Amino acid sequence: MQALYYTGPERLEMREVAEAPLAPGESRVRILATGICGSDLHAYHGHDPRRVPPLILGHEAAGEVTEGALAGKRVTMNPLIVCGRCDYCLSGRQNLCSDRTMIGMTRPGSFAESLTIPDHCLIEVPDSLSPVAAALTEPAATALHGIQRLERVLARPLAEASALVIGAGAVGLLTGLMLRQRGVRRLRLADTNPLRRQTAEHVGLEAFDPRDAGPEENSVEAVFDCVGAGATRAMATHAARPGGAIMHVGLQDNAGELDVRTLTLQEIAFLGAYTYTPSDLRATVALLDSGALGSLEWVETRPLNEGAGAFADLVAGRTSAAKIVLVP
Repeated sequence: MQALYYTGPERLEMREVAEAPLAPGESRVRILATGICGSDLHAYHGHDPRRVPPLILGHEAAGEVTEGALAGKRVTMNPLIVCGRCDYCLSGRQNLCSDRTMIGMTRPGSFAESLTIPDHCLIEVPDSLSPVAAALTEPAATALHGIQRLERVLARPLAEASALVIGAGAVGLLTGLMLRQRGVRRLRLADTNPLRRQTAEHVGLEAFDPRDAGPEENSVEAVFDCVGAGATRAMATHAARPGGAIMHVGLQDNAGELDVRTLTLQEIAFLGAYTYTPSDLRATVALLDSGALGSLEWVETRPLNEGAGAFADLVAGRTSAAKIVLVP
């Protein structure tokens, strides 16, 4: 089969490789669509020691099972492979399993014509959901998981809150679309890339450049940091109202200092959200299939063999697409 290999910092190449043998309890999935994630870009720069080249990256995927328990079924997948036995797994918080591994990290990922994955990772999708839309399940579930965690700590319903989303990439844009779908009317997105702001505005979300005029101090009840950098953490703390909440989703860096004095004196909840649970993924499939998030026309598709160029365009900020999906 053909696969896009990460061979070293900022190096990708197509290779012909034999399909992996199928282990007991696994299925083989023919990939129909697979998205490029920010963590793939992080690895592409050589900044993720967990992703060791040569490696097939990719973990946002949809396809058709060709061998295994669900042969013939259209699926998306949970890229996290968990033990299923620990307290976290048994309580429905599989994303916190200490023994978890992941496709595109510890085993070959989805930037290929096919992959093998444990059966418990497969999630059926309806025929009405296109492969490209189904490939958005993973980033959309990340947004959903963060929203649900933040909702639990707000004093009033989320629909009554003002909200700021920092970062208009795929997770940020999906967060904005989900917040709007949940009734949030006072909502703004911050991003420094004019093309991404244009995309956000095209789907009806208000976007601004924080370098021109940042959010007012103590101005919003709910802040979603979908970048996760020192500067965006400072912005989030500055913008959050007393008694509000900050949801930290992005993982760009671990730089800077967190203003814990402000968080403490103003009783601002600072929360982290890591990926999603299987329930989040299933709920997201239903949400995408309902059309509640709009037409998804902001997604750009390219052939898998043009993946290296897609990575380069994303790094250079040359595309307005919040998500590029590769099609083998």
